Amino acid sequence: MSAVVHLVDSDAASQARISRVLQASGFRIQAYRSAEEILDHLPDGNGESCIVIDAQIPGVGGPDLFDRLIAAGSTLPVIFLAGIADIRTTVRAIKAGAEDFLPKPVRRTEFIEAVNQAIARRRIANEQDSWVRQRAARLRHLTPREREVFDLVVRGRLNKQIAFELGTTERTVKAHRHKVMEKMEIRSVAELASCAERLGLLRPAST
Repeated sequence: MSAVVHLVDSDAASQARISRVLQASGFRIQAYRSAEEILDHLPDGNGESCIVIDAQIPGVGGPDLFDRLIAAGSTLPVIFLAGIADIRTTVRAIKAGAEDFLPKPVRRTEFIEAVNQAIARRRIANEQDSWVRQRAARLRHLTPREREVFDLVVRGRLNKQIAFELGTTERTVKAHRHKVMEKMEIRSVAELASCAERLGLLRPAST
């Protein structure tokens, strides 16, 4: 299924022109005529999509709308289009995390490239989120003792050290360690430590 671009532009003619450009490049369009409309129908963060906002949209205004979208929990990449852009507005949008800030009338190749980059960033973010959710779910299926072994292994403890700390045998530790690797679907200690870092359970090694 093609990616979705959520287009916020109060100017019907401008919205139609931009929609045609996007549709010609294979994107699906969800159009909004006001800031309030997209806030009332907050885009789903799933799938491949981004938001394109007219920086001069009446009422809330583009940058303020961006702030409100973030506050509402939106994580979609945002591209601003502006007929009149001042440096303060541009800097504010970029500092807030906007993907790009392009002048109107926007050049087709530049615009489509910006949208493709935003979609690609969203795709990577979705893949990372999915990976984290899957590993977190697997982590919850470890038994209490397996979780203890997990925590000690990712901190670099050897089997005999783990056995001493847990008051058990190395053979038992090896068995638990094998089950941890199996349940987490991980093949090496280095990969297990990296998994713990990505789950926020272990601080990244200092460089």
